[in-house]
Amino acid sequence: MFSKAFIRFNWITLVLIFLVVIAGSFVRITGSGMGCPDWPKCFGQWIPPTDISQLPENYNEAFLDKRISKIKKFTAFLNAISLEKSADSINNDADLLKEQPFNAQKTWTEYINRLAGFLAGNAILFVFVWIVIFYRKRKLIGLSFLNLILLVVQAWFGSIVVASNLVPWTITVHLLLALVIIGLQLYLVFLISPSQQHRLDFPKWIKWLIWICFSITVYQMFLGTQVREYIDELSRKGFGRNDWSSMLGVTFFIHRSFSWLVLILLTILTFYNEKKKKYKPIRWMYTLLAIELLSGVLLAHADMPGLARTAHLVLASCLFGILAMIVFRLKKNNLVVKS
Repeated sequence: MFSKAFIRFNWITLVLIFLVVIAGSFVRITGSGMGCPDWPKCFGQWIPPTDISQLPENYNEAFLDKRISKIKKFTAFLNAISLEKSADSINNDADLLKEQPFNAQKTWTEYINRLAGFLAGNAILFVFVWIVIFYRKRKLIGLSFLNLILLVVQAWFGSIVVASNLVPWTITVHLLLALVIIGLQLYLVFLISPSQQHRLDFPKWIKWLIWICFSITVYQMFLGTQVREYIDELSRKGFGRNDWSSMLGVTFFIHRSFSWLVLILLTILTFYNEKKKKYKPIRWMYTLLAIELLSGVLLAHADMPGLARTAHLVLASCLFGILAMIVFRLKKNNLVVKS
């Protein structure tokens, strides 16, 4: 049996990972991604400045040179894996040669995001070390090590996102990597927690329904980042919110339509659950979806308020997490029993 302290710490690690998602969403909606022009330090300091007088001399030129060097290495990597079009797009982006003026609020928003990432990263590292020293189970070692590697990749890619001045597709990859890390930590929690060992006993058609909802939710999160990228691009070109619906095209239509499809499928699942099983995770999932759809309506019709944007991403991540845990609990887990 795994110790209560170990189980509790893995739950804390999961919460820290979700906090990184929340902090990252604030960075996104406030445009603070370039608040710290370098990485891992911020303006060459471990504690970021609060006033322009604290910045090093010629900071614009110094950090621009470093960023250009990093971009060249990244585009060389893209060319090496046959993504020449993406590499050319980054190389030809004139905005990459411009440094944003110092803004203390944006700097500290980005710094808090990095701090949350640092805490979550150390927690994942500590989980790996804990497993290696005290439990030595291959499956757990493999999962925690993979999560640790993905975290390193995520941190490196985060520096690329900053260096490339938030190139849209890099933000999408950054989010998808975060979802994989969340999924792995959820699976680890599922394997070690006695509270998660109660198998959800559903008929086969309900299990298929859950898998379909989970798959669509993941795809929806991918589509959501695409829609956000298109809106950012239209905003930069001077188009207002009234023009977005007609210009977003098929991606927005699919994203909106699939939201209602998920609602219909989960309504069927919830109706069956209330009639036959009354499992609490199903109720939580349906409640989250209702709030998520409400935030989506606000995004579409209320001028994309920042709070609704953050809520939309965070709720989607939570919905993904609950669905993932439900999917895990469709099969019996013998790891706790054998421990």
